[in-house]
Amino acid sequence: MYHPTVARLTYRGLLGRRRAFILFALPALLIVISAVIRVLTGADDDTATNVLGGFALATMVPLIGVIAGTGAIGPEIDDGSVIYLLSKPVPRHTVILTKLTVAIGVTVAFSAVPTLIAGFVLNGNSQQIAVAYAAAAAVASVAYSAIFLLLGTVTRHAVVAGLVYALVWESLFGSLIPGARTLSAQQWALALAQKIGAEGAISSDVGLPLAVTLLIVVTVAATWYASRKLRTLTLAGEE
Repeated sequence: MYHPTVARLTYRGLLGRRRAFILFALPALLIVISAVIRVLTGADDDTATNVLGGFALATMVPLIGVIAGTGAIGPEIDDGSVIYLLSKPVPRHTVILTKLTVAIGVTVAFSAVPTLIAGFVLNGNSQQIAVAYAAAAAVASVAYSAIFLLLGTVTRHAVVAGLVYALVWESLFGSLIPGARTLSAQQWALALAQKIGAEGAISSDVGLPLAVTLLIVVTVAATWYASRKLRTLTLAGEE
């Protein structure tokens, strides 16, 4: 289910110079903003919620998910090198699961950990806000990684499609259209944050049981279809 060589190559591709700069820049910006706000306004729970919910979870996490999820396989498909990888005696589902694991690890490291640090900087984890949003970022990382990895296998414009999903669907439609929030990974993650945080500190439009169910279904379905698409891609390349 996990192939070390595939993982090593994937990490090397994701943490290349250009992607690494973006991966480090977003968390650094979050922490700098949090530090400045703390110095200027002091500790405030509402401010912490707005920063962690409005910037960290709503913007930073999906953007890092786009970089990690699409970057785990998209470049190999674009330049054709994936055919050499798939010519090895490695099951296609193992390739996808390994790349998904790497994408999740990178997304969690560059989103959940900085979110936790920023939360402690903003209000010292008052009302469990820092821990709640860090947990939400980790959970969202799983869904985003699976969704964007799938996009990387089905389209050569995966980054554009991922940005449209993250910025238009999640941030725009998810904030303006009530019904769209039920199909938002951000709201699913917020359901967990609401459960962890103090009563009334964080709110979500989706109940926790439904959120967990949708997270599992979307992650499993995206992973399965990405594996299926990779098999088709292999056949096409061999032909």
